[in-house]
Amino acid sequence: MLAVIKTGGKQYIVSPGKKIKIEKVAQKEGENITFNEVLLLEKEGKVEIGTPLVKNGKVVGKILKQGKSKKVIIFKVKKKKRYKVKKGHRQPFTEVEITKIDI
Repeated sequence: MLAVIKTGGKQYIVSPGKKIKIEKVAQKEGENITFNEVLLLEKEGKVEIGTPLVKNGKVVGKILKQGKSKKVIIFKVKKKKRYKVKKGHRQPFTEVEITKIDI
């Protein structure tokens, strides 16, 4: 069983038991989350493609953890102007384990 879901402006290929890191969601750890924007479903060799979404398709997952990714360094330089700026950024994420896919 396989599905393609859309969340946070990105698309993910998921199957039951798979863990994914998505954009931060305002829910607590241990809660269930439902993804209603299902773009594609595959079950027992039968593929259903949405136009743009699959009707009555939903994917349920459990939130495992809220966290921040590794730091990304942003460094800007303009050599002859003596301009240097160094910044860091840590993107927040939510780790989700997919529990079931419904049609």
